[in-house]
Amino acid sequence: MTETPSGQVTLAMVAEVAGVSLATVSKVVNGRDDVARATRTRVEGVLQEYGYVPQRGRRLAGVARVIDAVFDCLDSPYELEVLRGVTEAAGESAVDVVVGRTHDSDRRGPLAPEDQWAQRLKSNGRVGLIVVTTELSLAQIEAFERAGLSLVVIDPLNPPRVEVASVGATNWAGGVAAAEHLLGLGHRRIGFVGGPPQSAPGMARLHGYRAALERAGVAYDPGLVLHAGVFGHAEGVEMGGRLLGEQDPPTAIFGASDVTALGVVEAARRRGLRVPDDLSVIGFDDTVMARLSTPALTVIRQPLHDMGRVALRTLLKLIDGAPLDSHHVELATNLVVRDSTGPLEGTR
Repeated sequence: MTETPSGQVTLAMVAEVAGVSLATVSKVVNGRDDVARATRTRVEGVLQEYGYVPQRGRRLAGVARVIDAVFDCLDSPYELEVLRGVTEAAGESAVDVVVGRTHDSDRRGPLAPEDQWAQRLKSNGRVGLIVVTTELSLAQIEAFERAGLSLVVIDPLNPPRVEVASVGATNWAGGVAAAEHLLGLGHRRIGFVGGPPQSAPGMARLHGYRAALERAGVAYDPGLVLHAGVFGHAEGVEMGGRLLGEQDPPTAIFGASDVTALGVVEAARRRGLRVPDDLSVIGFDDTVMARLSTPALTVIRQPLHDMGRVALRTLLKLIDGAPLDSHHVELATNLVVRDSTGPLEGTR
């Protein structure tokens, strides 16, 4: 067995020698009881023979590892669905999750100076963290590295380094599917309402929308594309109202998030327009709000629950020193047709 450059034996190395999976070794180290006695004895023998030393503050004898799941906010179904996936996967791996926010009440942020929060996490026994839908600076990421904390980002606005592990969805393909669905219903004036222009997922959705229009021979009209500072409901109402107030308004609008799309539905209602008879609306996420709205929202579904689970498993690999197949994982999106989209008037 070859050691790492620092001379430390990792769980991945122990798994290779013992002839078992990395998950099995992790269970033995953490005192889980769902391992066969003979397998446990073999793994423990390898651990002792090679002098395995727990990494980054890990504790043995059944004491669970602790990670932080950090969110910009916790007031939308998006974050709660991701958190459900993180906590379910953590429970299966004997990991405790502490939930926090990326900003304090004054919006000054926890990393000012950058090392303060990282060192606090380290001193409190954290072994890593998952950061959800936030924009991280290079200085912040380097602070985590100095503290020896593993990091996974979910749907980062703008990942500052390619080697930062991240989990997302096939946003470009989702944008294509959304526009193609509306085009297939006969719509040609299709609006797009998004979030921050610097959002990498949002831009991928916009580029997919443009690609579908171009493929169908429909000219891209920048006047039908609007952005807001956040993917919010109020922002959707405002942008939807602006588009619907145009002299030649769109007959369909693609909202780059569920809450933004539902804001467009509200903007249509305020103008006395019926969805989908007068305006088709499609969203992106498939949160519970989309399923419970009236009309039920047609969406591009991204597997938020699975994204949380994959992020947790990826973080544990980093903590255990196991190699990653890829530093960026994209899970597939798919179209879910409900009641908010319909054929263009006159094409029925």
